[in-house]
Amino acid sequence: MFDFVLDPAYRLIDALSHVTGAGLAIVLVTLAVRLSLLPLSIRVARAQRIRMRLAPQVEKLRTRWKNNPRRLLREVNALYAKEGVGQFTGYLPAFAQSPFFMVTYRLFTAAVIAGHPNLLLAQSVLGVPLGEHLAAVVAGAGLISPQVAVFAGLLALLVAVAVIAARRVEPTAPMRPLAVLTPFWTVAAAAFLPLAAGIYLLVSSAWTTAERAVLYPRAA
Repeated sequence: MFDFVLDPAYRLIDALSHVTGAGLAIVLVTLAVRLSLLPLSIRVARAQRIRMRLAPQVEKLRTRWKNNPRRLLREVNALYAKEGVGQFTGYLPAFAQSPFFMVTYRLFTAAVIAGHPNLLLAQSVLGVPLGEHLAAVVAGAGLISPQVAVFAGLLALLVAVAVIAARRVEPTAPMRPLAVLTPFWTVAAAAFLPLAAGIYLLVSSAWTTAERAVLYPRAA
């Protein structure tokens, strides 16, 4: 689906890796992606503040039209539309970011890109090839090895970021247990993804946590 951008992305990361190293190249590209999505995140934060302001009105509509779900949905949508807020605005950053993640995944799993060998797979961070998975490292080097320690460090950093994000979930947040657990999906994913994709997840999730701390300050 994203094959038409694989070759340019490959050339960009390959060129950067010769200057900065492969790991740092992924970090820089990830930061560039998240920076480009910052205006969208600011828009979402603004929409969230509007939804909070409209919450009392939405609750009144729910009380008034509790026996007419279709009318309730129509009235709530009309209220949000009047303020320029969509029902699914909050999901836009995740939707916008997913193609970048898929491209990163393909870059470090495809043996051939645009007809030429994928040399990125041979590049490494601290001795671990960027296209390698944790299970393969354990099978090849053993459970106690420097290569496994690299993945362990990555997973530990992802856990730390997830804990910080989970602690910022408001006690009154809807479906709070699910919201608290959601940041930890990156830890589970990184355990099965190539090292390069895990690095992407770490940088991106850390950015998200910092971004939410700035755009969604907690009440004192």
